Amino acid sequence: MNEKPSRGSLLVIFVTVFIDLLGFGMVLPLLPIYADQFTLDNAGWQLGLLMASFSAMQFLFAPFWGKLSDRIGRRPVLMIGLAGSAVFYSLFAFATIQKSLMLLFVARIGAGIAGATISTAQAYIADSTSAEDRPKGMALIGMAFGLGFTFGPLLGFLAVPNRAADPGPWPGIVAAVLSAVAFAMAWFLLPESKRDSKGATSHRVFDFSAFSAALRIPSIGLILLTIFICIFSFANFETTLSLLIKKSGNQPSMGIFGFDWQQVCLTYAFIGFMLALVQGGLVRRMAGRVDEANMAALGALLEIIGFAVLVLAINQKSTPLLFTALGIVVAGFAFLQPSLNSLLSRRSDPNQQGMVLGVGQSVSSLARILGSGTGIPLLKVSSVLATPYFVAAGLMAIGLALVLVLSRVGKDFEE
Repeated sequence: MNEKPSRGSLLVIFVTVFIDLLGFGMVLPLLPIYADQFTLDNAGWQLGLLMASFSAMQFLFAPFWGKLSDRIGRRPVLMIGLAGSAVFYSLFAFATIQKSLMLLFVARIGAGIAGATISTAQAYIADSTSAEDRPKGMALIGMAFGLGFTFGPLLGFLAVPNRAADPGPWPGIVAAVLSAVAFAMAWFLLPESKRDSKGATSHRVFDFSAFSAALRIPSIGLILLTIFICIFSFANFETTLSLLIKKSGNQPSMGIFGFDWQQVCLTYAFIGFMLALVQGGLVRRMAGRVDEANMAALGALLEIIGFAVLVLAINQKSTPLLFTALGIVVAGFAFLQPSLNSLLSRRSDPNQQGMVLGVGQSVSSLARILGSGTGIPLLKVSSVLATPYFVAAGLMAIGLALVLVLSRVGKDFEE
């Protein structure tokens, strides 16, 4: 049975994740546009692989970090990840100076390895909360994501010298500094969580036994499948948005909304603000009073509606409809993701929280790999610009059906 959470430790986890996500939020909206400038890639495969490389490393390393944190503690693993982020965001800045796609790949691969420790932060929350308070704890991480994605793009906006100029290395430099600050906070202020280490196992990097161990827990396989489908759907949206809205000289048929660098950053700031508002307000208030499966179903339904509005916005080239669609899609995701993560945690053995949540993070990363690898080529090659969002809506409909099944099967873990 987990003890009452320490408000101080949860606050430090929240601030640490928030500061690290500030850097991530700065780089994400600009990355595909940087890469599109550095190389001619009409089919979109190189850019798709670049966006997928970050998630590919998370897929491979999240179970490792999760199992390692079960063995040596959450705190040191989180600090390793933050230090790595500082190093590889610095390399990202250098890559933008050199206009090197190869260095961008190296920087994103390294940042993906370092960023795979987010599941360890989730495990820290799981260590520090009771089953009843678990949804609120997971929503706290989600709120840190939302705030990071709100203020990160705003910092990116400030780092772009003017609307016409190339933003250069400053977003990468600032992101590296922010990760270093988060590392310092974890070093001086973050205590180790209270956990039972008897579930710890060996720490091989490529240890797929974690997947089979997780699947042996009743209903976990269905939760992981639902997470995969829903994240795959959302990845079609999030990895193509910058190219959809940014004015492009290489492919005039794209970028139909004609946004400049600064407007792209402000658009992502709006997305982050909506994510933080819904998760920090509605989701946390409803957590504990509304079943997680019902909240996940509501989120999936909202995303389907949002993708339909986005298709309409593209057809009409309407900026107001675009922002309406963004608000609905992001609100749906705000309900969906923490609810599924909370279900995953509640139905798993507390002694294996790090391992199971690490597997969940890997499944999410695999979905982002495939979503990134298919979404951008669909956007660039298809004669119908809205194709990625038709695909996203169809996948989310499948996800909604899985959530409804999930609400009727399985139960919380019992000793």
